[in-house]
Amino acid sequence: MAVSSGAAGPTLTQEILSHLGLANKPAAWGTLGTLRTFLSFSVDKDVQRLLRAIAGQAVDHSAIIDVLTNRSREQRQLLSRAFRERTQQDLLKTLQAALSGNLESVVVALLQPTAQADAQQLRAALKASGSAEDVALEILATRAPPQLQECLTAYKHRFQVEVEEDIKSETSSILQDLLLALAKGGRENYCGITDYNLAEQDVQALQQVEGPGTEGTWVVIFTQRNPEHLRRVFDLYQWCTGQALEEAVRDRFHGDAQAALLSLASVARNTPLYFADKLHRGLQETEPNYQVLMRILISRCEIDLLSIRAEFKKKFGKSLYSSLQDAVTGDCRQALLALCRAEDL
Repeated sequence: MAVSSGAAGPTLTQEILSHLGLANKPAAWGTLGTLRTFLSFSVDKDVQRLLRAIAGQAVDHSAIIDVLTNRSREQRQLLSRAFRERTQQDLLKTLQAALSGNLESVVVALLQPTAQADAQQLRAALKASGSAEDVALEILATRAPPQLQECLTAYKHRFQVEVEEDIKSETSSILQDLLLALAKGGRENYCGITDYNLAEQDVQALQQVEGPGTEGTWVVIFTQRNPEHLRRVFDLYQWCTGQALEEAVRDRFHGDAQAALLSLASVARNTPLYFADKLHRGLQETEPNYQVLMRILISRCEIDLLSIRAEFKKKFGKSLYSSLQDAVTGDCRQALLALCRAEDL
């Protein structure tokens, strides 16, 4: 389903209704993503269309966007392999040569394997001053365990270093401890049963830890407990103390440590809302933060972007689609709107 940059897409209700006939086909339905497997996928047709798009004097940006934003990540990888087999050229490099600016960045991110894209974002975050607690935490805290493991493997293969070594060299204090714990992927899985005794023990432990040397308790609870358990801990903490746990974090921690713990609390409470907040901040800057917009829309479009859209509209009173229309300019506008997919009324 293509979305033009000049007109609003279908409403969320219309979009859902259009997929009801596919409810029993897991390949097309079963996630809260806006982008699903394209059922009429034809590698040969896509290769020919992309070749035509770059063959003329003027590159057909709309055709490239239409193909890449209507195929799943897996289908785009199949397309890349088929393109190489038929033309002896690399699709990513070919499109990079034909495009520029933010649209080139979107296309690169769409064509990269998920693990490779995450690994590059993680490396850039750790090597850039002041952003480690934001982007690195986003990747390490929101990826499913198999996806995180693939990212860490790709990181070592690409940069010839374990991510833990970069975390140790680029961060310090509790932020370092949190990132190292997240990188180990040791968060408990939710088994469907709430351990109320453990929740009470965690609340008591968080109430007791104050002063230097006590941060380890916060690290363990925030990085090893599953989100369902953490939400129970948050509720119990407020009931016992009359203070939201986030307020306790602000009272006890500062700087990177405070920002990291607040981000982890936000992820645990409501992951789609966490991303909606980040998208809103990215759109509210004087110049839209295209890196944030691209990273989130591309990484979540096959997972939970419908939920993120719903949280965005609920909190900010305006749809994500309209917000993108109003703030984003240039060639990548059409691509980002296509990934967002539709208006929420």
